[in-house]
Amino acid sequence: MDLGDRMKKNSIDWLLLIAVIVISIFGIIMIYSASYVWAEYKFNDAFKYVKHQGLFFIIGVIFMIIISKIDYHVYLKKANLILFCCLILLILVAIPGIGTVRNGSRSWFGIGSFGIQPSEFTKLALIMFTSKYLVNNEKNLRDIKKGVLPILGITLLVFGLIMLQPDFGTGTIIVMSIIGLLFIAGVNFKFFFKIGIIGVIGIVILIAVAPYRLARIISFLDPWSDPLGSGFQIIQSLYAIGPGGLFGYGFLNSRQKHFYLPEPQTDFIFSIISEEFGFLGIVIVASLFLIIIIRGFKIARNCSDMFGKYLVFGIVFQVAFQTVLNLMVVVGLIPVTGYALLLYS
Repeated sequence: MDLGDRMKKNSIDWLLLIAVIVISIFGIIMIYSASYVWAEYKFNDAFKYVKHQGLFFIIGVIFMIIISKIDYHVYLKKANLILFCCLILLILVAIPGIGTVRNGSRSWFGIGSFGIQPSEFTKLALIMFTSKYLVNNEKNLRDIKKGVLPILGITLLVFGLIMLQPDFGTGTIIVMSIIGLLFIAGVNFKFFFKIGIIGVIGIVILIAVAPYRLARIISFLDPWSDPLGSGFQIIQSLYAIGPGGLFGYGFLNSRQKHFYLPEPQTDFIFSIISEEFGFLGIVIVASLFLIIIIRGFKIARNCSDMFGKYLVFGIVFQVAFQTVLNLMVVVGLIPVTGYALLLYS
């Protein structure tokens, strides 16, 4: 049974759905635990962040139900238009006075106390566009110039617009997801070695033109070289993870959220989960994400419709890459970059 047949019959992958709902609810609970100290201090409202997260959860469930009723072939027909609209939004958000700066990046459209990130829509739009491109250019994929370079050009355009904000984390996830799709599509394996070399050179250039990135590299290699500056966040994160032990300090009992780990409800919320629930919490979080990723790959593998196959693979790649990169940052395996933990941060 392919993806189209499953959708026509309103088939539901219950294990996937339950994993998403459990993660989301646990995420709301942990947002409260991680943020109530900061929220009370900043806004005199301990429930500030958890109310926002709860509202987004309700909106997300509503949109999930609505979108599940839409034939996914609509995205095949409208992929070009959807991506074009997202590119316009990426241009607009980079303009001072239109885009809002948060945490050093002009990547938001501010609506009151809420914000919308066009780069998040672009992540899906580019997957739709690339899936359509791969279906329409299957015969040309053996030719790097005709089949691969055009879609890489579009990807680099998106990456460049996102780097104007700048948002290196989102840009990296987008590029890695498209490379993953090209691999699934059967592009010559030697090509990826060349891309890897070019990518390393590009990263070196990006570090050279932005001193704060160099500071992050140095703090990654030796956080104690600047313990109160660039190394502060990763040191505090490790202080949270290390003492957690098997079962942690218990719910609400984190110490690092008391003005040690900066804004622990964001990209470093996994540190608080580890501190409060220990190794058990790590296993639970990892297992839930593994369920989502494995079920997603299974759906993609069983799909006979090539557009649907590429679409699902692309979405799962983004979930997998973003999750793994966030966890690697939190435990100090890669330099600190803005990778949010999906459904938690």
